[in-house]
Amino acid sequence: MGEIKHLIIVKFKEGVVVQQILEDLTKLAAELDIIKSFEWGKDIANKEILTQGFSHVLVLTFNSAEDLAIYVNHPSHNAFAITFRAAIEKMLLLDYPVVLAKP
Repeated sequence: MGEIKHLIIVKFKEGVVVQQILEDLTKLAAELDIIKSFEWGKDIANKEILTQGFSHVLVLTFNSAEDLAIYVNHPSHNAFAITFRAAIEKMLLLDYPVVLAKP
C-alpha cells in the first residue's frame, strides 16, 4: 500500500497552551522510529465560516499501515493521547494512503 498519512485537524480548548502540546508531539515523533515524519501548521486565514473554529493541522507520516497500527497502540502514544484529548474541543482525524499527484 505504501506511505500512510495520519491527519488531525484540531480546535483546541480556550486557554490551552498549544505550544506545549506541539512540543510534546514533536518529542514523541523523535522518539519513535516508526514515524517517518511529523509536520504541523496553524491556519492563517482566520475565516471562521470556512474553518468552523479548527485552527491547527497535525500530519504524521508512516511507511505502512502496520507502522500506523503500532503507533496507535504504542504506550507513549497512549500517554500523549490522554493529555491531547483533554486539550481539544473538537477534531477531525483521517488516515489515508498517499497518492502522489505531483512530486
